[in-house]
Amino acid sequence: MKDCIFCKIVAGEFNSHCIYEDELFKVILDKYPASVGHALILTKAHYENVYELGESEARALGAMMVKMSETLKEKLGCEGLNVVQNNGAAAGQVIYHYHMHLIPRYKNDGVVIKLAAKNNADEMIREVMEKLGLKA
Repeated sequence: MKDCIFCKIVAGEFNSHCIYEDELFKVILDKYPASVGHALILTKAHYENVYELGESEARALGAMMVKMSETLKEKLGCEGLNVVQNNGAAAGQVIYHYHMHLIPRYKNDGVVIKLAAKNNADEMIREVMEKLGLKA
């Protein structure tokens, strides 16, 4: 896409700190890292979000996530890792080119990634099961 910043990074039009690249993906260090070693897996093909990925791309992406996660753990000595991927504005997506965050975690690193539980969880679960056509 002409105006997509990640397409421009993939094409080499903008500088990035590339830590891995193959025919499908470019993995770069995030310019605004949440932690030491925060990396982004970019698809070389332009997909806006997860809904546009095909099955083969998703399978390859899963393998890349595991490979890069293991590399970050081995080389940086992180004690944990968050995998974050946002789809759509409501989910916090800002750049509309598929990318996955790998955020290495260290004891007392101060990074906060919070999922807040809802009080009416049982009711919500029943509703979702019903919408999915499943028995609660």
